[in-house]
Amino acid sequence: MEVTYRYGGQSGVNNDGDSSQVSFSPDLLRDPAYFIGSISNHVNFREAISTLHHVVVSDMRFKPKDRTEYFAWLETQKEQMLAEAAAAGQAANERLEVLRKELNDISRQQGDVMKPFFRAQQLYFNWLLVRSFDAWLVLDPVIAVHPDEVSFECFSTDESTYGRLSCDLEMFDEVNEFSNGVTNVDYSWELYNAFQQIRSYRKTELRVEAAGFTASTEAGQEVYEQKIDLPDTWVRGFLQVSSAMTLPAKRVRLHPMDVHNLCFHLRRRKERHSPRSIRIRLKPGEPVEMLFEPWNEVLRCPRAEYLGDEEAEIRLWGRRRLLILERLIPLTKSFDFYLLGTGLPCFVIADLGPMKFTLGLSGWTANDWSRAGQFDLLAPRRRTSSDVRERVFNVLQQRWLGDVNEIAAAAEIDRGDAASALTMLSQHGRVMYDLDKGLWRFRELTREPLPMDQLRFQSDQERAADQLINKNLVKVQSTSQHGATGIVTDDGRQYNVEVVVDDDDRLIDATCQCYFYNSNRLRKGPCEHILALRRQAASGSISNVLKGPWGGDA
Repeated sequence: MEVTYRYGGQSGVNNDGDSSQVSFSPDLLRDPAYFIGSISNHVNFREAISTLHHVVVSDMRFKPKDRTEYFAWLETQKEQMLAEAAAAGQAANERLEVLRKELNDISRQQGDVMKPFFRAQQLYFNWLLVRSFDAWLVLDPVIAVHPDEVSFECFSTDESTYGRLSCDLEMFDEVNEFSNGVTNVDYSWELYNAFQQIRSYRKTELRVEAAGFTASTEAGQEVYEQKIDLPDTWVRGFLQVSSAMTLPAKRVRLHPMDVHNLCFHLRRRKERHSPRSIRIRLKPGEPVEMLFEPWNEVLRCPRAEYLGDEEAEIRLWGRRRLLILERLIPLTKSFDFYLLGTGLPCFVIADLGPMKFTLGLSGWTANDWSRAGQFDLLAPRRRTSSDVRERVFNVLQQRWLGDVNEIAAAAEIDRGDAASALTMLSQHGRVMYDLDKGLWRFRELTREPLPMDQLRFQSDQERAADQLINKNLVKVQSTSQHGATGIVTDDGRQYNVEVVVDDDDRLIDATCQCYFYNSNRLRKGPCEHILALRRQAASGSISNVLKGPWGGDA
């Protein structure tokens, strides 16, 4: 999908003798959203916003070695190696030595002739690298100004890591003016370098420029427009993060020294073979233990607090992405880990006092947020009418934030309907869930409504489930308050399927007999048979389906 951004100038940091101004240039095409305030803790802000930058440029995908130079050298040595193999006597060796000297002279002359070309090629690649980073940085930053905070959101280059920095109004010595809203901002590599110049002895002011919406080009304001082909994966990633945040999770609170020791273990040794996971062992009333594979080294965290009452062991992959948190360790009071399960995403919230940094990691690096983790399919699926969704959206748009109970009361609807409507709105990119405060927030991801026709089916499983329902191949046998059982016929074969949901209609467990389920369980989301049964039971369109929490407005 193509998105147009129009910026009134460029973002930057202006330094003088005793003050600094961090100015973000917002998108002029969106509704006005601006903020001007003086930052009280300069160092914490500098480190937090720099950590957000590390998320943006993070790319942990496998990159094969570039063997171009080796093969080019091998080609130059081919004649020499053949000559050496053919040399059978002294005369041949003497002749070979003469030829080798001639070949070396030719290679030296070739290097002198090609040197300007290689220099120009390297300069081009350096320019392309910087240009590539700028393109990604323009895509990612989304700033939201809310009544209680200013937040920044972004995605990594490989789309497996999500970052969010929220700044409460308490961290500002004074707030001159602000207007609630959501906007994209101009962001570049040079801006990150300018962040490093923020110092505690200089007054620092954060500005999301209000002038960008009032000045005109006739007054000398620089306005430039960019048309960007926004990847569908970037959009889907944002939608999946909000859905994953609402799922039940094991919560562990780690001391900063525990996170330091975790990063130290990752820095000290580099794994050469599988497995490459961290096994987190959780026992109520006992220290948290982390086992690092493949060396089977155990790290005990005596200061850690496990906020749960069930024993569990959860494996995390893509663990080197946790090194992004290193810069925050000296400044953080505690790190809260939200573990959804083995092979599932985890979230880390760093408590920086009036600031909170949220790091969201997909199940593993190659399994990015958009392609394999269909967590919106695990969220509440109760059918709600467009009128209910519109009422919930209007309430949140007016209030800007609130929990499910407050929103349900304000909209005068049932709590379950409010939860389902919020989930649906988050999947349309219109609201988001704040895991730190446990609140829903108004945040429209793009200026124009998302093309949900293009984004409707985010996986082959969901598309297949829709076809199974349309062909009447799903038979619901029984339902209860917390689940349903049934038979799904697919390609002439019948599968016995069972789904289990919680009080908020979130899918917490399921079973099927198909190959996809047996291979992945729920780590890559439910299979098409589980989805089909759940949707069929939720529709209440079959006479033998018992009325219960599955029902609702069609």
